[in-house]
Amino acid sequence: MTILGTLYKFNWNSSEDCEKWAQKLAKVITEIILHDSVMHIWLQGNLGAGKTTFIRYLLKALGHQGKVKSPSYSLCEPYEIEVGQYSFAIHHFDLYRMRHAREWEDSGFKDLLTSPGINLIEWPEKAENTLPTPCLQISIEYLNENQRFGTFIASNLLGQKIINTFSNGS
Repeated sequence: MTILGTLYKFNWNSSEDCEKWAQKLAKVITEIILHDSVMHIWLQGNLGAGKTTFIRYLLKALGHQGKVKSPSYSLCEPYEIEVGQYSFAIHHFDLYRMRHAREWEDSGFKDLLTSPGINLIEWPEKAENTLPTPCLQISIEYLNENQRFGTFIASNLLGQKIINTFSNGS
C-alpha cells in the first residue's frame, strides 16, 4: 500500500481527548466529503486500544443520535447521517472475529465499499488484501487506562487532504 508521507501523530490522555479528536475529524470529514464520495478509514490497534470508542464519538459528532453498537458479531452496523443537504451511509465494520479473508468475501458486504458514504473498518488486516485502499489509516496504541498514542496516515490524496485540513486546525 502506498503511503504518501503524510503522517499525523497524537496523544490522548483521557476519553475527553478521544472525543475531541473525533469531533475534529468529523468536522474535517463533513468539509471534504461530497454526496457521491466514497471514503474508507481503517482503524488498527490491539484489542482494547479504543477503536470502537473513537468510532462511537465520531458517529455522535457526525450527528448520529442513537446507540452505536459494536459490530463484532454482525461484522457491519449501518448508519445514515445527514450532513448539510446530503444524507450519507456510514458502515462500521469490525472484522476481529474473522478467521479467514474468505469470510469477508462470502459475507456479501464487499459491495457496500463501492457505494457512496464512509466505511469505518476495524481490524482491516483480517480481510488481507481484499479491501480497497483506505484514504486514512488510524493506528491507536494502548499505553494505559487513560493514555493512547497513535497516528493518522494518508494512503491517497483524499487522506492527505484530511490530514492537512485536520493539522491546520480546521
